[in-house]
Amino acid sequence: MYNKSLNLEFFNNLSKGHFPGMMGIEITHIEEGSMEAEMEIKKEFFAPNGFLHAGSIATFADTIAGYSAVAHLPEGGKMFTTLEFKCNFIGAAREGKLKGKCIAEHLGKKTQVWRVVVTDMNTQKEVAIFSCTQIILY
Repeated sequence: MYNKSLNLEFFNNLSKGHFPGMMGIEITHIEEGSMEAEMEIKKEFFAPNGFLHAGSIATFADTIAGYSAVAHLPEGGKMFTTLEFKCNFIGAAREGKLKGKCIAEHLGKKTQVWRVVVTDMNTQKEVAIFSCTQIILY
């Protein structure tokens, strides 16, 4: 179901001039049922408490899940929109890069469910587990 014409270049160009591009999110790998991305940790992504703002991590994960949905639209599907998402924060990262690995949990004709594990690339420790339900638009 993965549309192979939607490659790394397509998604990284899609980000330019939009929020994912401002965040520096880079798609690094796509295959059937999964996608990976990286994002450099920047000072601007921190909350005043000295930790990465939850919204920066959620944006990173939501972008990967959304791009995964686009890459896996069923026949006749034109686009998607997010129906629901949840993010559990289980660790902290302070420098370097985050890696997100997105895996399809369900690829239906009406909905898709994606899970993203966000990892600190320096320590290899998990920072967040994100899940997202997308509704397919026809």
